[in-house]
Amino acid sequence: MDFYEQVQRAADSIREQTDLRPRLGIILGSGLGGLAERLQDAEFIPYGQIPGFPVSHVAGHAARLVLGRMGAREVVAMQGRFHYYEGFSMRELCLPVFVLRALGVTDLVVTNACGAVNRAFAPGDLMLLSDHINFSGQNPLIGPNDERFGPRFPDMSEPYSAALRAFARESAARLEVPLQEGVYAFYTGPSFETAAEIRAFQALGADAVGMSTVPEVIAANYLGMRVLGMSCITNMATGIADRPHSHEEVLAAAAAAGDRFCALAEALLRDWPE
Repeated sequence: MDFYEQVQRAADSIREQTDLRPRLGIILGSGLGGLAERLQDAEFIPYGQIPGFPVSHVAGHAARLVLGRMGAREVVAMQGRFHYYEGFSMRELCLPVFVLRALGVTDLVVTNACGAVNRAFAPGDLMLLSDHINFSGQNPLIGPNDERFGPRFPDMSEPYSAALRAFARESAARLEVPLQEGVYAFYTGPSFETAAEIRAFQALGADAVGMSTVPEVIAANYLGMRVLGMSCITNMATGIADRPHSHEEVLAAAAAAGDRFCALAEALLRDWPE
């Protein structure tokens, strides 16, 4: 079975388990899965019930699809994502994005918990992604290209939709939710970054650094999807913070910012522009 057939098989399995046909998807990062609980008439499909789907074992990730409604809009949420540091290949960790596109999803919201490189940011801030820097040296599109998915050389001049960013800024202002904006740097992990690496990221223009999101955004752009990215700043990066990092700290900070994140994300999903 080639990758295209694997994607179609997974999409067919999901269709058999739900009558919902969402065009809007969201990937929920570490500690941010609570948004899925706000979907109405929710249906849950564990990743283990989807043929070919990987299963993550990282704390803070529930490892299931949640399909439901936010107002009148049908939404599918990934409550838990996959990471390169877990040992998955780039293609494996992006498989769900291909499957969402096969299901009919045209717009994708990607979220994450990350550390601040910009000293003007603070833990608890929400950041809109304006662009990213891929420090991994890897790309999920490496290998033979299947034109049924997308072009050999996809454009990345606007990885995060300018129209969707403007929509998010307007929604945040209406709700009086402070919203930073900046460049996200992708670092594979699982070790946290060194102080020297953070200084290098600052010099190259990064505002925040994390261990996810960029591979999925590359895949989504390749597949012709519009993308909106949003981060929860959970800590100041190494060399800026005054104490060692831990994953528990990341989850606690994401949970503390959860109400503001969920309020903004819920408003975005309800009022999503066509």
